[in-house]
Amino acid sequence: VRLQTQPKPQPGQPPLYSGTFDCFRKTLVGEGVRGLYRGMAAPIIGVTPMFAVCFFGFGLGKRLQQRKPDDVLTYPQLFAAGMLSGVFTTAIMAPGERIKCLLQIQAATGETKYSGSLDCAKQLYREAGIRGVYKGTVLTLMRDVPASGMYFMTYEWLKNVLTPEGKSVSDLSVPRILFAGGLAGIFNWAVAIPPDVLKSRFQTAPPGKYPNGFRDVLRELIREEGVASLYKGFTAVMIRAFPANAACFLGFEIAMKFLNWIAPGL
Repeated sequence: VRLQTQPKPQPGQPPLYSGTFDCFRKTLVGEGVRGLYRGMAAPIIGVTPMFAVCFFGFGLGKRLQQRKPDDVLTYPQLFAAGMLSGVFTTAIMAPGERIKCLLQIQAATGETKYSGSLDCAKQLYREAGIRGVYKGTVLTLMRDVPASGMYFMTYEWLKNVLTPEGKSVSDLSVPRILFAGGLAGIFNWAVAIPPDVLKSRFQTAPPGKYPNGFRDVLRELIREEGVASLYKGFTAVMIRAFPANAACFLGFEIAMKFLNWIAPGL
């Protein structure tokens, strides 16, 4: 977020952060380890219901397209099911992302308007009502709907590719699940980064700066910083994407096997 939203430098001045590792170093030196986790409370509160809704939405999307429970879906159908999960998660993701972005930008600028996630949510609601808390929802949808489609389709494709001949997908080893989940995360974020940059800029902008929404953000970014600005933070996102999503899918597969073991008829 800090890389995506850093202000354009003045003529002759270097940018605030020259890259991912410079941003990491300056945050660590200026704010300590806690600075790396600024704005974490809101995502942590939302992460459990968000992933529950995410996987529920994917399962629902598959069922809606199946005539029989054992029907094998095509990859475009899996993509469509994944997109439905992105619609479901936006209601939880949008306010958490808004609060997280504001707190991270606040720390980078040195201003102290919000004392924490709860205080940020209260002030946003007091200033602009529920619309203030959900500012950036359309851009969150633009990010999560196609990215979630890519996420789940890629994971299912990789599971099929990694399954040895004559074996079942459900018997995949832990390293193969981790590999499939990690690569799915990379494909997910390859699609999600441009709308994520637009979302971060829009959610942290002063009220009224972008009256036409993402179109104004897009025009300003391309005019002032070029098309490459849509991929700001690429390195940081990719460093996170593989291990985070490998762990996510492994946790999901283990949870499903455990639930099927304790309640096979549920």
